[in-house]
Parts: sequence; C-alpha cells; structure tokens
Amino acid sequence: MPAIKAKLAVIGGTGLYDIEGLTDVDAVDIDTPFGSPSANITVGKLGGVGVAFLPRHGIGHHISPSEVPSRANIYALKSLGVEFIISSNSCGSFKEDIRPGHLLVPDQIIDRTQRRTNTFFGDGIVAHIQFADPFCPVLSRIIYEAAQETGAIVHQGGTFIAMEGPAFSTRAESRLYRAWGADVIGMTVLPEARLAREAEICYASIACVTDYDSWHETNETVTVEAILTIMSNNVDNTKKTVRLAATRLPSKRDCGCADALGPALVTNPAVIPDEQKRKLALLLGKYVK
Repeated sequence: MPAIKAKLAVIGGTGLYDIEGLTDVDAVDIDTPFGSPSANITVGKLGGVGVAFLPRHGIGHHISPSEVPSRANIYALKSLGVEFIISSNSCGSFKEDIRPGHLLVPDQIIDRTQRRTNTFFGDGIVAHIQFADPFCPVLSRIIYEAAQETGAIVHQGGTFIAMEGPAFSTRAESRLYRAWGADVIGMTVLPEARLAREAEICYASIACVTDYDSWHETNETVTVEAILTIMSNNVDNTKKTVRLAATRLPSKRDCGCADALGPALVTNPAVIPDEQKRKLALLLGKYVK
C-alpha cells in the first residue's frame, strides 16, 4: 500500500490519461478478488489532498467499454481508502444547446447496457442498493461550481444514457433517446456508479461532450477523429476542475453514500457463506462479522 491515503480518485476516460500536478507520486499494483484493475493506480497529492488516478481503458487505451474491469477498479480504489470518485466520461449530446466542447454534470442515468456485471453481490448475499439518485449530489455540486470557475461552459444536471457500445448509436436509437428527454449518451458511467454506491463511495461524473451523436441533421455523424479533436479541449477543463474540486471535499460525509450498503443488505449474516464473507470483507466488514 502507498504511504499516502487517497481520499479522492479520478477515473480517466477517453483522452484523460494522467493528472498533472501530482506530487509524492507512487504507482500501486493492486490485486482484488475480482481480478486486476485497468492499470496500476497512480497515487499522490494534489493541492495537499491524497488523490488516486486510474485510466479506465488502460495504458494505451486497449480496454473496450464492455471489457472494463469495473468491479476490480472500484474495489481497488476502496482498498486505498477512497471516499470520493470523479469520473471523466466522453459523451454525445441530444440537446442543441449542449454543444460539443461543453461539460455536463449529470444527475440521472438510463441503463442501456447489456453485458456488464453490475453488482459485487450474489452467490449467497442479496443487497438491494438504493439508486434513485445515482450520482452523489454533494460531489456533483462541488464539481459543477469548480467547472464554472475554470471558465468552461458547464451544464448542471441531466440524464445520461449509458449504452453498451462499442459501436455508436443508429439514427433511430439516437432519435429515440432524444424523444425520451435524455441529455447525453456515453459508454461508461455504468456499472461504475452502481458499484461505487455498493462500496459506499461518493461518485459523480464530468460528462465531456464531443458530438451530437447521430440525430443532428446539420452536423456530421460522430467519428473517432472528431471526438478526439474536441476531447483535447475538454480534458484541459476537466483537469482544472479536478484540481479545484480536490481542495473542496467535505471532511465528513453526510450525503448518505457513506452508509448506503447497510439498509440494502437483506441476507441474514448467519447464512452468508464464509467464503463470501472473506471475499467481500472490505465492503461488508462494518455490517457482517
């Protein structure tokens, strides 16, 4: 384990592969009951705050959205003492006024993923996590206010469609999601947000808008080249936002995320298999002896 305890973690998405300004840097190789995380985790200090950085898609961006080892990632961050996660997520926009180059801090998700394991539990443990508000409202507000101060154009609140990928939307799908009133679409956020809630970690997203998906009649359809061009500007604003937000985290959490798992557990501890108790001791420890 590193000498520095990480209070905040940053999960970097497309284009965000490092965080400048970290001091006392250490690279941590962590193994978990769910395998290895996407990459070694970089731990250091940012503005005096312990910060862990994890590139979601691995070094060199070799992990597809559906193949991201999200359980290992969240478990590894939990093992480092992380209480807050800021997630960077590339996305397309369904709203004319949410333009490429803008940022958005979402407050809702519609799950359109199909292939991803989205819980730590099962195999003898039942937990029904409360997920009506999938992003931590306290951390989301901190991120939004910090982004405003950077000079970025940032939107507060919005619904994020989490799609499976790796292909982009058809025009029919894009028009359907727009008709639902959704704001942005991307291939990440889930299952990260749900797993973070089970792990009692505050989780919020900086959604970096790169395109208009495929609904917009006067703009070209989304391409990887276009995304990467817009993303470079978004990444700069995201890094500035993270640096400001890191210094504004509350010393004590009262948002509900810190105790989310307790009321979700419905299995009598006496019947939970010992193997599961050992495997999930990091998550269950304060509830199941």
